[in-house]
Amino acid sequence: MTAPRTDLEERLAHLERLAEDLSDEVARLSRALETAERRIARLMEREAGRELDEGGSVPLADQRPPHW
Repeated sequence: MTAPRTDLEERLAHLERLAEDLSDEVARLSRALETAERRIARLMEREAGRELDEGGSVPLADQRPPHW
């Protein structure tokens, strides 16, 4: 039988490792989200340029919907 203190120390070590793993995952997801946001912004800029090149006055992404 393990002593209560040893059991608590083991649980604490497990929770500390879990917190580190979760922190690493949040950081990874944050980087992935930033990359996706940059890519979406570039795609929107390209599409706005295409719309202007085709004779449009204001890119559709920048127009207000008719109900506004």
